Amino acid sequence: MTLAVEGLSVGVAGRTVVSGIDLKIHPGEVTCVLGANGAGKSELVLALAGMLPVSAGTVTVNGADITGKGPDVIRRAGVAAVPEGHRVLTKLTVDDNLRAAGTLLRSGLAETLADTYALFPELAERKGQLAGTMSGGQQQMLALGHAMMSRPRYLLIDEMSLGLAPLVVKRLMGFVEGLKARGVGVLLIEQFTDMALAVSEHALVLRGGIMRHSGRASGLVQNPDLLDRAYFGLDAAGEGAHVGV
Repeated sequence: MTLAVEGLSVGVAGRTVVSGIDLKIHPGEVTCVLGANGAGKSELVLALAGMLPVSAGTVTVNGADITGKGPDVIRRAGVAAVPEGHRVLTKLTVDDNLRAAGTLLRSGLAETLADTYALFPELAERKGQLAGTMSGGQQQMLALGHAMMSRPRYLLIDEMSLGLAPLVVKRLMGFVEGLKARGVGVLLIEQFTDMALAVSEHALVLRGGIMRHSGRASGLVQNPDLLDRAYFGLDAAGEGAHVGV
């Protein structure tokens, strides 16, 4: 059982932004995708979620082809995405946000809602609060709760920690660890390289929309020079550029 991506390419406005990506996401494991701004990380997530068109390659979920399908079809196949930017329905309450996210469920809305509140007690305390009046960290929890309302087998998370306080980031990383215990496979795009590698089994490095490294996350922790070469390129690494781990 895997979410498998083979030879994936993505084009935006006539320009290729992701080219020839191969990866597999396994249940109960985290694969992090690292790279500088503009490397193609967010475009990869959006394409896998059906929000950007795929120009080449295939995406399968446990053998079923979902290449080029729409977001609703992909969610029903067990793949949910949390795009960058704390995207929530700001004029609705927390509870209404989660109920709206659960409309694709064929049954078990009450149970799924209770489970999501159990994952995020902070949201349970604010059921009647308008989402737009919450802090950035609370909105990010709600965005993650949105995704969990579809009962995903695979979760794609883009820049979960962006603009958040360190204590909140630590809380959210704990949530990611909990997903592994639930058997959910995770694709994690994360600006804090050390945190991403610490929770991940596998790691990819993108540069210029091309996969420059793929392997065990522990290998990049143990060999920072390898991460530097993949992240910046040989010339940049030689000039002293360094990714903190």
